[in-house]
Amino acid sequence: MKCALAEKGCGGCENLHRMYGDLLTEKQETFRRLFPECETIVGAENPCYYRNKVLRTFANGRESLFAGFYRGGTHQILSVKRCLLENKRLGQIADIAVSLLAEMQLSAYREDFGRGILRHMQLRIAPRSGQVLVTIITGGESFPGGAEFAQKLMGKCPEVSGVTHCVNERRTNAVMGFKHKVLAGRDEIWDTLCGLKVCLTSRAFYQINSPQAEKMYRRAVEWAELTKEDHVLDAYCGVGLIGQIAAGEAGRVTGVEIVKPSVECAQKSARVNCIKNIDFICADAPKALEGGKVKPTVILVDPPRAGCDKKFLEAAVHAAPRSIVYISCNPETLRRDVDYLEKHGYVLERVQPYDLFPYTPHTEAVALLRKNKK
Repeated sequence: MKCALAEKGCGGCENLHRMYGDLLTEKQETFRRLFPECETIVGAENPCYYRNKVLRTFANGRESLFAGFYRGGTHQILSVKRCLLENKRLGQIADIAVSLLAEMQLSAYREDFGRGILRHMQLRIAPRSGQVLVTIITGGESFPGGAEFAQKLMGKCPEVSGVTHCVNERRTNAVMGFKHKVLAGRDEIWDTLCGLKVCLTSRAFYQINSPQAEKMYRRAVEWAELTKEDHVLDAYCGVGLIGQIAAGEAGRVTGVEIVKPSVECAQKSARVNCIKNIDFICADAPKALEGGKVKPTVILVDPPRAGCDKKFLEAAVHAAPRSIVYISCNPETLRRDVDYLEKHGYVLERVQPYDLFPYTPHTEAVALLRKNKK
């Protein structure tokens, strides 16, 4: 495929001009350097237009406001109208939103001077329902005409369920700030994954490739071989979907997540799905195992790219579940954490990579570790 953005220096993805099968083979070989015993990588049926979340950064052009991506290795913003990896409708809504904001003559925020208003725009779609959330991130409290903008956008794009305003006053690479309010509609959409309803807000974590995530989550629960005698700990649980899938097989599930908006989504989803054998704790993952509060027979864990907290791994080894199923978005930290668990009584039985991010260097994986009975 040809991408006009790649020719202009976009650093968002790589190798769109190459055959997808060849790229999968390379990812498999790269992953096997760390895990020689791994199973065959699971590729995407549709490697394009898979991203269910879109981020744009605002910039001031000579004639008007525009939004796009950073050029590779620079702080320059490249204007983006269409990306071959993003959900098509999100790209269209982003263009409409930028046009409306440009008509309001609002300026982009300049971090170097601490002036301007608009920093970023995030759009999220629930692929099954088609519902969309739009969030405008500003560099300060001021967003003149924000409510009017939200109403106009929802009028032009009926699938937009809510428009929110997030304030990020920090001089940082972090996109989201801590202050958040709804401008129109509500900060909530609903998707369906693995047959379960999933509540999403603008700040909750959700995998950006829903079809691939569904395959990966089903495999993780399958490998856990759960029974009604099991108490499962779903660590770093996000919106709680993996734990809710496991609840259909296990006797009890406890989810732990430090991000409050994600916990709130998980609790709402469990109620709507009528799952009564699951609880969620808003806390750092190691605290769920402190003092024997939770005594899991199986641990499902899905940490961020940095991998598991060392304290969590220590607590997990002390809890001695019969199995640990580890979902990873970073093969290097997965290797590090598997090495630790293998030194402390666990055996890596299976590991399978998944391509959740086609045409990028990133690879996810599911790993199964069992307690050594010797």
